[in-house]
Amino acid sequence: MNAIVSSPARILRKLRGMPTSDGAGVKLVRVIGTPQLDMLDPFLMLDQFGTDKADDYIAGFPAHPHRGFETVTYMLEGRMRHKDNHGNEGLLTGGSVQWMTAGRGVVHSEMPEQEAGTMRGFQLWVNLPAKDKMAPPQYQEYAPEKIPLLQPKAGVTVKVISGEVAGARGPVVQPATDPLYLDIALDADAGWETGIPEGHNAFLFAFEGALTVGEGDYARALETHELAILGGGAQLSLRAGSRGARMILVAGRPIGEPVVRHGPFVMNTRQELMQAFVDFQEGKF
Repeated sequence: MNAIVSSPARILRKLRGMPTSDGAGVKLVRVIGTPQLDMLDPFLMLDQFGTDKADDYIAGFPAHPHRGFETVTYMLEGRMRHKDNHGNEGLLTGGSVQWMTAGRGVVHSEMPEQEAGTMRGFQLWVNLPAKDKMAPPQYQEYAPEKIPLLQPKAGVTVKVISGEVAGARGPVVQPATDPLYLDIALDADAGWETGIPEGHNAFLFAFEGALTVGEGDYARALETHELAILGGGAQLSLRAGSRGARMILVAGRPIGEPVVRHGPFVMNTRQELMQAFVDFQEGKF
């Protein structure tokens, strides 16, 4: 029997984010959730924050509601304290991740617990299928030491937040979208190949250095702060440039349901969306 060889993944589209602010004035770059890329099912939004100017982040994200989706906060540097109206509280430090399932409703805050220094990381919004939108809120929160750190070959380091690489599974589990979330660092001119789950939508975001994605006729450059939407196959080939590269690779099973959203609420119908506003105003979250 002939072995089945996965076809190569390649860049279908590249784009850059748009500067914006959120919360009480936190400056960030929105990469998904803009006019140029409204969403990439199941991913609704991707924000990158990164500054050493306290004025850009010190006001934080005071108490605000969510319903119908998940927020994923991955801290690269800095300290952020979160609290919610269910009594949950925790501190996110550099290298930690919080995967919050808002479900039927939560009111929470995310406030910097520092007055100087660099604050850097990502927040990703992930949709939930209709059957899970009104589930009880829950958190999956992991310190850096709980996240597998691999060196699959010389010059390559991979943090496995969710999904599986070389037999190592990330701590975050979400059956609805079966996500893959990797933080990949490549030394100068180092290369690595990895798989993307079949049928998943996937993107790659380079936040340090530059690299080449794909091989042969499909090879394309990806520069710092560019997002690549991937497709065409399940086998992804990466090679860093002369300065090395660092990136997040994220993939998830598309949900394929109607999305009706406004601000912090993401539902399937306009009626459900209006009900979310009513429930929040009546203190039912």
